[in-house]
Amino acid sequence: MKDGFDKSIGLRLQHAARLQRALAARRLQELGLFPGQETVLKLLFDTDGRTMSELAGALRVRPPTASKTVGRLAAQGLLVRKASDADARLVRVHLTDEGRSRAGAIDEIWDSLEDTMTGGIDGKDRKRLRKLLRRIEKNLSAKLGAEDPDLDEQADEVEEPA
Repeated sequence: MKDGFDKSIGLRLQHAARLQRALAARRLQELGLFPGQETVLKLLFDTDGRTMSELAGALRVRPPTASKTVGRLAAQGLLVRKASDADARLVRVHLTDEGRSRAGAIDEIWDSLEDTMTGGIDGKDRKRLRKLLRRIEKNLSAKLGAEDPDLDEQADEVEEPA
């Protein structure tokens, strides 16, 4: 290995992601949520009444995984499933008032996590870091054969070193 395992980018990313997820879990627990559940609430906050397949696609998970998360959130009274008015075979997921309230509180948690993660990093370096991470995502997606068109456009914005 070029710089040794302990200096590898992969290890640094893995460790940073693990720490971020642990801190996020701690903060989300204050809202009675587990990591991953906040994303469902935010997606519905932005576009309420999504179908299960729309949610699964937006979450980039298989429908059974999305269904389990929706079921857990419904059991907490944060959302409800309703048959579509246009097509009774389709089930749409809607936030309850309590779900909407918690979804609104998630932004504060995300902002706080972002500030913690990027403390001491100026705006220019934050922007560069976001672009570099998108490039890494694109490279890894391409190797998996699952290229994301959004990543293609964003990764092309990364400035090459002089």
